[in-house]
Amino acid sequence: MDTGTQSSDTHPDTADLRARWQATVTAAGAPADRDPAPYADRLLAAWAEPQRRYHTTAHLADVLARIDVLAPHAADPAAVRLAAWFHDAVYRPDRSENEERSAALAERALPELGIGPARTAEVARLVRLTVTHDPAPEDTDGEALCDADLAVLAGEPDAYAAYAAAVRAEYGFVPDDAFRAGRAAVLRQLLGLPRLFRTPYGAAHWEAPARANLAAELAGLTDPADAPADGRGI
Repeated sequence: MDTGTQSSDTHPDTADLRARWQATVTAAGAPADRDPAPYADRLLAAWAEPQRRYHTTAHLADVLARIDVLAPHAADPAAVRLAAWFHDAVYRPDRSENEERSAALAERALPELGIGPARTAEVARLVRLTVTHDPAPEDTDGEALCDADLAVLAGEPDAYAAYAAAVRAEYGFVPDDAFRAGRAAVLRQLLGLPRLFRTPYGAAHWEAPARANLAAELAGLTDPADAPADGRGI
């Protein structure tokens, strides 16, 4: 199944990302006298930091592409797209406060761009929601963002292996035994959820292949000789 997932070593066209940013900021209500370009520069620089292997501009481009598919489900697609830009803008694999710091960044930057307080608050809420990927019932914005972020789990086997290897590379400072134990716990938690995807599109197109990938990786973790390159985080 084609989920629109790019391999971890793909470098998206930054001109396209800049154009997307401009269009999203405009749709979100930024006044014409505010220049969004410096903010795109800062965000793209953050997404290209050297400690990143999976949480890169390729991941950002993938999530935005999936939101294009899921946008009809969202109540505020502009807020969802802005949240995608900020959801991993701050990322250190050895820290636990990345989402909170990313949300705080949005809360500072968006008012400077002239985005209204209600939409700014919604963007920050959505960024914080990516800690759990567990939107409340009827939270269509949260469902769209979380499904777009998790759709990498439904990639073709080669793409999924590349994703897992990239996540493992981000956690290169973690010893193998500890990493494998942590990753297995994450996989079991995901497989134990009643649903990985909340949007109708995600449920129909991504649920089954994602569960197959997760189960295969978990099985591989029980036999190191057969294990794919594994990762701990989403």
